[in-house]
Amino acid sequence: MLTKLPVAKHTINKPARRRRKEARPSELIDAAVELFTAKGYAATRSADIAARAGVSKATLYLYFEDKEALFKEVITQGVVPIIDEGAHLIDDYKGSSSELLREILIHWQIRFSASPLSGIPKLMISEASNFPELAAYHEQVAYGRARQLLGRVVDRGVAQGEFRELNREAVVELLIAPLLLHFIWSHSMGSIGCPTIEPKTYLTTHLDLILAGLAAQPSKALASPKPRKTARG
Repeated sequence: MLTKLPVAKHTINKPARRRRKEARPSELIDAAVELFTAKGYAATRSADIAARAGVSKATLYLYFEDKEALFKEVITQGVVPIIDEGAHLIDDYKGSSSELLREILIHWQIRFSASPLSGIPKLMISEASNFPELAAYHEQVAYGRARQLLGRVVDRGVAQGEFRELNREAVVELLIAPLLLHFIWSHSMGSIGCPTIEPKTYLTTHLDLILAGLAAQPSKALASPKPRKTARG
């Protein structure tokens, strides 16, 4: 008769514990995003984040030095990767620069709208004066990165003769500002039931307008009207 050998517990539980341990930083980051965007940075305690992630406060400090370090990881691990998804399109893109701008901005709109990360712009505006170092970090690491990426596409369009030469920095701000405004509205007035235009309709309409103005040869409908000759002229 064969004797059934006992299964060593560590052969089953250790991989599960390891997977759980490796997942904790991302679980803490997800919990932080939800609480920061819902309650604000100042009102969110480290203990609240730990509780939302299902761990102790002591466990949180095993992975992050403090709440500020955790917030910075929200930016670098949450916001920046989505921005960089747009960067991967540029180098090998075969279409027009107008199409490329549309693809990048619509991609960002879809990706951020599907995540609590779309609440970060509102959070930064409301908390910037109280936490200027965090606001500067977001500006440099995330928003500055997005501006640089869009600037590359604008330069591409100008070099190819598709876009006329305008102030590059102003064009980039005008491209991205409505997207940020829509996120801010959605997490403020929109959250209490005020009317909100469907996101893709809002963004595509904005792009129709700004890309028509960027075009090197704008249509007659957009060209400035010539002064009429008077009877005396």
